[in-house]
Amino acid sequence: MMGLFDKLMGGNVLFYPGCMEKFVLKNLQENYEKILRKCGIEFIKLKDLEVCCGSPVFNAGYLDDFETLALKNYKIFKEHGVKKIITPCPACFKTFKLEYPKVVKEFDIEVEHITQTIWSAIKEGKLKLKKINKPVKVTYHDPCHLGRHCEVYDEPREILKTLGYSIVEMKFNKKDAFCCGGGGGVRSNYSELSEEVAKERVNQAKETKAKFIITSCPMCSSCLHEAGKKSKIKTVELSSVIIERI
Repeated sequence: MMGLFDKLMGGNVLFYPGCMEKFVLKNLQENYEKILRKCGIEFIKLKDLEVCCGSPVFNAGYLDDFETLALKNYKIFKEHGVKKIITPCPACFKTFKLEYPKVVKEFDIEVEHITQTIWSAIKEGKLKLKKINKPVKVTYHDPCHLGRHCEVYDEPREILKTLGYSIVEMKFNKKDAFCCGGGGGVRSNYSELSEEVAKERVNQAKETKAKFIITSCPMCSSCLHEAGKKSKIKTVELSSVIIERI
């Protein structure tokens, strides 16, 4: 049975990258795996058994299909002794943490977003990061699933401060943060609307005079990067700035 695992360092902590990072933005998945190793965290990955967390299905209103996916995943997790899930995807994090317990009554797996994991490792002295050479002004974009839904606001910002970045907040931030335009199936079904929303968010970032928009969501980073291609402000996913300073 263990042959079905892509076993990296062993243990019962599951690294769950999410569909975007597993299939599209593979460089981000690689970044976070390297970071977890630097944190001294032993983890496993499911090689062929892993299926979608069900977030798109849930958001589309197919609740029976979502329950089927949740039960299937939970069975796989328990068969392989998973006690904790670490994910870099805010949608997966929100789905596992808030939605799975509603349909899988016995759900007993701890769930962390990887920014929580990284910040804990920094505080405990397990992860040492080199500060940037000179202060750089950045603005942080709160992903909807990570922020408003799960109230994870501080950890990404504390990581950036540890790296030496100066954070300038956009006028809409934290619980009032503006969407990137990609969530809830908008990017897939209403592409023009998605682009308009993303461009508005980029304009809000430009008002801060920051050099970079930094976010901890693959969907947000993709949407804002596309919207800001012709802009002086660039969008960077959090793992990219961490990996440079390890």
